[in-house]
Amino acid sequence: MANVGLQFQASAGDADPQSRPLLLLGQLHHLHRVPWSHVRGKLQPRVTEELWQAALSTLNPNPTDSCPLYLNYATVAALPSRVSRHNSPSAAHFVTRLVRTCLPPGTHRCILMVCERSDAFASACALARAFPLFTHRSGASRRTEKKTVTVEFFLVGQDNGPVEVSTLQCLASATEGVRLAARIVDTPCNEMNTDTFLEEIKKVGKDLGITPTIIRDEELKTRGFGGIYGVGKAALHPPALAVLSHTPEGATQTIAWVGKGIVYDTGGLSIKGKTTMPGMKRDCGGAAAVLGAFRAAIKQGFRDSLHAVFCLAENSVGPNATRPDDIHVLYSGKTVEINNTDAEGRLVLADGVSYACKDLGADIILDMATLTGAQGIATGKYHAAVLTNSAEWEAACVKAGRRCGDLVHPLVYCPELHFSEFTSAVADMKNSVADRDNSPSSCAGLFIASHIGFDWPGVWVHLDIAAPVHTGERATGFGVALLLALFGRASEDPLLNLVSPLGCEADVQEGHVERDSKRRRLV
Repeated sequence: MANVGLQFQASAGDADPQSRPLLLLGQLHHLHRVPWSHVRGKLQPRVTEELWQAALSTLNPNPTDSCPLYLNYATVAALPSRVSRHNSPSAAHFVTRLVRTCLPPGTHRCILMVCERSDAFASACALARAFPLFTHRSGASRRTEKKTVTVEFFLVGQDNGPVEVSTLQCLASATEGVRLAARIVDTPCNEMNTDTFLEEIKKVGKDLGITPTIIRDEELKTRGFGGIYGVGKAALHPPALAVLSHTPEGATQTIAWVGKGIVYDTGGLSIKGKTTMPGMKRDCGGAAAVLGAFRAAIKQGFRDSLHAVFCLAENSVGPNATRPDDIHVLYSGKTVEINNTDAEGRLVLADGVSYACKDLGADIILDMATLTGAQGIATGKYHAAVLTNSAEWEAACVKAGRRCGDLVHPLVYCPELHFSEFTSAVADMKNSVADRDNSPSSCAGLFIASHIGFDWPGVWVHLDIAAPVHTGERATGFGVALLLALFGRASEDPLLNLVSPLGCEADVQEGHVERDSKRRRLV
């Protein structure tokens, strides 16, 4: 899958499935609405209309089903006919599974995705997850032939017109972002260290005409970034804070996306065990998602000021490593007593959000992180956890998740009851909770918020993506689609406008987002 190129086309054209294998995918009632005249050229001479209709009549999705149409060259697969209220109407997770299991092999293949226009974005991002870019299998390096998968959408429902060029470009940008994020997360730390991650940031910056701001190593210490410096100072490759900034004329507000970029997490001196350390290359999933989403957002036209803040460090062990009992002064000016060096993500993010507030003047700060193992217990393997000071944004995150396929569910936001978990006798706070049974994922997020202040008048959103950032041993690129959908109203792209829950009806018509005091209004 690593050498597969994805192409989105309004029409994939006709071809014998023996020369170009085909997967037809959609909900069963949608598949029944595809006229034979549309699929005939993609199936003949191997499949007749009678065989096509017979295959549809045999499908009985529970939750999914598939039927071969011609040997292993052509297959039709049905998604769940209905989903629950906490799932995406696109059934995005099942899209990825069916593509992985049902897409016939071949060098040049085709997917005909049948869905409503409102589900096209989520479906495309789900398709992208089935084609990871990273591999070091020796056989892959010997195969030089580039494989391609051409994706055509057949839209059904009320808005079932042809797919516009702008929509295809949006789908291409979004899926490139998803695959970029997944590649970074899949790459091990002996390659994807902080130096390499900075090169990835520079590449995106060059592509967009943006020069990143980079603060690293001893300069972090000198400028007061005690969180990032303290976490990464023991590693061979020094820690860094990097920022990509998009500041267009006419911007009405400033948004900051802050990503946790722990390229490897040993736990530090509070070291992880042999069963919990493998997989910690994925602890940079938040920063990877921010990078992929920022690239796509700017390519599709973003009207507001947008800053992508990357908090990069390797939580390593060595003579210079932070010790439990050490006290660090963070960029907020607050002091933190370290009682667990394995609670490092909140330390780097605290510096990141404080920088976004103090130096970037952000009105809206969203941090994204693989923060706590407890997230997977609180909201499960498929739903990220959201913690925010705004009820409107909490609802928006859930809606955006359902519309884009990156599912989200709320955590308890109650700092007056939970923040006392960090009480320290000698500093402003500790970095880890006293009681691990008292909503630890909420508490971890509150630690970050405390460094901009619980009375800060802007919007703060925390997204813990620890579990959904991977499926098994593969990264998912989770978070890219969510950020694009959540902030779609600030985009010039019609498809991102469609999937975004933010703004009011007047804003939708005018194509921009209005602010209601210090909170965004919802549709």
